[in-house]
Amino acid sequence: MSEMGKTVCWEISVPIFKNKIILKQLGIAIGIPFGITALVVGFTSGKSIYALYGLGLIGALLFFTWLFIMVTYRGKYEVEFELNDKGALCRTRKTQAKKNRIVNWLTVALGLFSCKPAIASAGMLAQAKQEVFINWSRITKINYKPKSWTILLRGAWTENIALFCTPENYKQVESYIRKHLVKTGN
Repeated sequence: MSEMGKTVCWEISVPIFKNKIILKQLGIAIGIPFGITALVVGFTSGKSIYALYGLGLIGALLFFTWLFIMVTYRGKYEVEFELNDKGALCRTRKTQAKKNRIVNWLTVALGLFSCKPAIASAGMLAQAKQEVFINWSRITKINYKPKSWTILLRGAWTENIALFCTPENYKQVESYIRKHLVKTGN
């Protein structure tokens, strides 16, 4: 972590499948839709053997997604943060951002090629979220989690940042945020 004048910067590597906040978000984004799909398939198929094939495909998709993340990203979210007088910035680190760019544009291309605009849109949305900035005046809610060294900042509906801190810099980051929110009246 470095402190340059009134700026606090640090980089961190967060294990994707061991971090409670990331797992909760994955559970909401992936677990709920696939869980509902599995329940619908399970309950509406009667005793059809094809239901087991469908549930097996869902399980295989989840497994291969996990495997892809473990191989491509080594199971880690590489991120950097910058806090300054204007607000908080969260950015995917350059090495992972390059991989993300390739994966996201492949998703867009495959979505367009297969005539599935929702898949293409998901790739574009993922690429757009490689860098997120929230101005101090737009922050509406803060959740401090000192046990996991994380601070959640919420702005408008789509403006959310999870500041993953180290055990060494958590107190400094929390203090910096509290001082800047007092200045802006939040």
